[in-house]
Amino acid sequence: MTTTESPPKRRIGVMTSGGDAPGMNGAVRAVVRMSIAKGCEAYGVYEGYEGLVQGGDLIKKMSWDDVRGWLSEGGTLIGTARCPAFRERDGRRKAAKNMIMKGIDALVIIGGDGSLTGADKFRSEWPELLSELVKQGEIRKEQAESHKHLNIVGMVGSIDNDMSLTDATIGCYSSLGRICQMVDYIDATASSHQRAFVIEVMGRHCGWLALMSGVSTGADFVFLPERPPPVEWEKQMCSIVSKHRKLGKRKTIVIIAEGAHDRQLKPIKASRVKDLLSNDLGLDTRITTLGHVQRGGNACAYDRILSTLQGVEAVKAVLESEPSTPSPMISIIENKIVRRPLVEAVAATNKVAELIENKKFEEAITMRDAEFAEYMQAFDITTATDKQDMLLPEDERMRIGLIHVGAPAGGMNAATRAAVAYCLTRGHTPVALHNGFPGLIRHHDDQPLGSVREVEWLDAEQWASRGGSEIGTNRGLPSEDMETVANCFELYKLDALFIIGGFEAFTALSELRQARQKYASLKIPMVVLPATISNNVPGTEYSVGSDTCLNALIEYCDAIRQSASASRRRIFIIETQGGASGYVATLAGLGIGAFAVYTPEEGINIRMLANDIQWLRDSFSKDKGQNRAGKIILRNEKASQTYTTQMIADMIKEEANGRFESRSAVPGHVQQGGTPSPMDRVRAVRFGVKSLQHLEEFRRKRISKEEIAADNMSAVVIGIRGAKVKFSPMDEIEKEETDWKDRRPKNEFWLDYKDVVDTLSGRPTAQNVMLKPLEHPKRT
Repeated sequence: MTTTESPPKRRIGVMTSGGDAPGMNGAVRAVVRMSIAKGCEAYGVYEGYEGLVQGGDLIKKMSWDDVRGWLSEGGTLIGTARCPAFRERDGRRKAAKNMIMKGIDALVIIGGDGSLTGADKFRSEWPELLSELVKQGEIRKEQAESHKHLNIVGMVGSIDNDMSLTDATIGCYSSLGRICQMVDYIDATASSHQRAFVIEVMGRHCGWLALMSGVSTGADFVFLPERPPPVEWEKQMCSIVSKHRKLGKRKTIVIIAEGAHDRQLKPIKASRVKDLLSNDLGLDTRITTLGHVQRGGNACAYDRILSTLQGVEAVKAVLESEPSTPSPMISIIENKIVRRPLVEAVAATNKVAELIENKKFEEAITMRDAEFAEYMQAFDITTATDKQDMLLPEDERMRIGLIHVGAPAGGMNAATRAAVAYCLTRGHTPVALHNGFPGLIRHHDDQPLGSVREVEWLDAEQWASRGGSEIGTNRGLPSEDMETVANCFELYKLDALFIIGGFEAFTALSELRQARQKYASLKIPMVVLPATISNNVPGTEYSVGSDTCLNALIEYCDAIRQSASASRRRIFIIETQGGASGYVATLAGLGIGAFAVYTPEEGINIRMLANDIQWLRDSFSKDKGQNRAGKIILRNEKASQTYTTQMIADMIKEEANGRFESRSAVPGHVQQGGTPSPMDRVRAVRFGVKSLQHLEEFRRKRISKEEIAADNMSAVVIGIRGAKVKFSPMDEIEKEETDWKDRRPKNEFWLDYKDVVDTLSGRPTAQNVMLKPLEHPKRT
């Protein structure tokens, strides 16, 4: 009788290297659990390349529970260290031997460009290293043969966001959040005392942190390695700061990257900038160097989600790779996780440094991602609004209406501030329509102050970091009184409309577009910028405000998890907002490592609850005193009319029979408020500027109102779709992509993420579980 031996399990190693970055632990957790879920063995390499060279106990097999609770931890729990030995061939040969002895033939490396460069070199030398080990008698020929191919997958962990061919690196948004929080604090004291602050941030070769924090906080001036200031930068900076002070600004913020230099590569120091502000302008100036506060702390929502999705993709890349497959780097482009050749990414990154060294600064900027140049332009436009060279001719200038529609969302004010700044820079007149369409309909002619007001720069300058809506928002739609709305558009001579808001804003644009047949004043170009915590607007995969919501919700869940874990055997059912879209619940589930997520798209039924309760019983029965054994279930507010949050908590409590406890929690409007996240701020600015540029094109074409109305690009939604930022025609999205009944897109891009939540929590799915009746344990 012959027996068929099952092939040996793949053994996948994971390590962190280089500087630590928030989110690395989430990446390790995802690699370990995804490896195990796919039938592989996972090994943690402790202390980076040093662990690979030393071997022994520094390379450990990882179990499912070893990475429990890691998502919320900062730094790297498997450690990182400099390793001069790995730079030498002898060190790499030792590393190869240690991997062979453990049976590891795939390595996922989370680190910066230096770490990934070393990884690719290691792979290229692998066959030679094995031959040398066989020749020296350190491994057998059979061992070398069974491990002749080494899979390397790179994930970029770097707070500087200095790797090419990816829009974001693990840790960069957490670091940016820390900087913006500190600048917001400094901003308050600067305004109080009319002071100037020079703030030095990290970024030796990359100015991403300095640029993004400048955009996020409305800084007066930024210094970046990629774009040195003009030859007479001292005069330019002092001129801009002086003009801002004359406009009435009470504070000055200058942000400088640690690697900043002039056009001759001479370093620009914070002390030099301080002396200029103090001596030439007479400002009371302070220097703040943020240092390693930028690197530490827990990962923000984006970095947790990014690291999780990239970790899952890294394991898939290992399992799908062929001997001829180039080593991939897991990247994100706009909103899409993609694989890029590791060697190309490293080469492009090194090329940027080389171009800067050769003073080819414009070329260096083009080597950064597409976002970088756009954000530089947006910063220039929104910081200094008196650029004579950017003013349009009188006959191309417009009166542009700005309105918020729907519930408040973090970033609404940042988008409006950017729109106001762009208008003033180009010579347009920004006109705020306060309190949404109801405000326009009922209060536009109030005396002495109506709801329709032109906006000055000083009115909006402080809005970059403010939550809520400074011009007021309302869920009311123009259909409440379309005739009055149309009359107001004519009365106030609006030439274009910029709408910021959620599904109500989307609906409002749809109503205005269709009403053009009756009202000529509505035949103007219009853009809606999706801004809602629910991220349920068709035409985009990202809405301004959704990242702020996820940060607030994950922070809330972290606090709840402490309670759940402290009592060990406790499960919390937390109700999330999101309307009829499960986006918030699902993405938060990825960010906190939820046991399960209940969404409107899938619904809740008794069989699902029965299985989950049975699984919880089995799980807690195997709990032998582990820490962090508490669990969280996220339930969207509209997941079920019958199975409410409290009812689910009560059912679990009843069926637990004392083995574990259950509680419910409802964070409510905590998810809507608070200071906008840096991501929501910077994307609001970018999309705001792009939206105004789109509106501007219609005046430049010099076409009639009838021609504007006939152009389907005159009523559009701006958004991220896959790997691109696009304007999508409203008439097409209304008909083909909108689920009007449930107020969400027909095809929601994130639906597959729910499977990732289930996989990484170990929750049995419908495909791999046999439903069985609940077994009540005997009471003692």
